[in-house]
Amino acid sequence: MYQNSYFLEMSIVKIKDKTFKTSISQEEIQQRIKEVAARINKDMEGKNPLFLGVLNGAFMFAADLMREITIPCEISFVKLASYQGTTSTGKVKEIFGINEDLTDRTVIIIEDIVDTGRTMKQMMESLGTRRLASVHVCSLFVKPDKLQEPIDIDYACFSIPNDFIVGYGLDYDQMGRNLKEIYTLVE
Repeated sequence: MYQNSYFLEMSIVKIKDKTFKTSISQEEIQQRIKEVAARINKDMEGKNPLFLGVLNGAFMFAADLMREITIPCEISFVKLASYQGTTSTGKVKEIFGINEDLTDRTVIIIEDIVDTGRTMKQMMESLGTRRLASVHVCSLFVKPDKLQEPIDIDYACFSIPNDFIVGYGLDYDQMGRNLKEIYTLVE
């Protein structure tokens, strides 16, 4: 039982003033990650890609994905922010960036969720100035009905409706990232 912060009971979790219900199990998440990693291993064979995990939300996904990657590779992290509470602010702030030389590198961005596509568009534009060999997007979740930017997502584990979700690295007001499953907001 969690103290004060949130209350967990069966498939319902209460975080601050919101209630969420389980929507994707830990087992289903792990299975999809293995499938996506197998595709990346095949597609990137011989390329030594640099994975760029987007913090904070993608940290669990990045860790589990990397455990399934069998090709030579590197990983680094970048921190971007565009959410406040349960809604996107529409403004992306780069908190800290990339220190590696990316010239002629194959880069795979690891993102927790692509909804409007604004964060990913800004990141791709920023990377576009660095003379990459190629850039690819790997996202745990994609909300196709909410996309406002034309983003090519090369690897996606789940396509989901436009619901607010929490768990497995995703948060509601910085809470709930530690939950092992995905929970959807109950209206």
